[in-house]
Amino acid sequence: AGSSVDVLAVTSARDLAVVRTAVSLGVTHYLLKPFTFAAFRDKLERYADYRAQALADGEVTAQHDVDRMFATLRGTAGHSLPKGLDAQTLNRVRAALADGSGPGAGLSATEVSAATGISRVTARRYLEYLVTIDRAVRTPRYGTPGRPEVEYRPR
Repeated sequence: AGSSVDVLAVTSARDLAVVRTAVSLGVTHYLLKPFTFAAFRDKLERYADYRAQALADGEVTAQHDVDRMFATLRGTAGHSLPKGLDAQTLNRVRAALADGSGPGAGLSATEVSAATGISRVTARRYLEYLVTIDRAVRTPRYGTPGRPEVEYRPR
């Protein structure tokens, strides 16, 4: 009807024709009952991230900007983690990053390693994955002699 309202469908309708119609009408998420609160929260967080990107001023500079917006909205299924990454460990790393990053602060791979009990190399691999899927940001940390350390913050 020309409305620009986004819709997250929460339904028990499993008929494929209904799903196709919902997608063709622009439903952004289709959540089947029963579902967990974590699944619902994930959909809402992804939608909030998408809206923040979509409402920004300016224009997209390249196709990868549009692809990133759609990837944020659609996300990936939990079973499609890259080889060698585990969902439970990823959740531990995300929790450590969220708990340890106060305002204006981030955590290094070494600090995440200490908080989770995994190796520094493993922590860094998970942190880099979070950066890749746009769930964390990476910045240099200056102030100590030698090379700057990399710190990560949740997005």
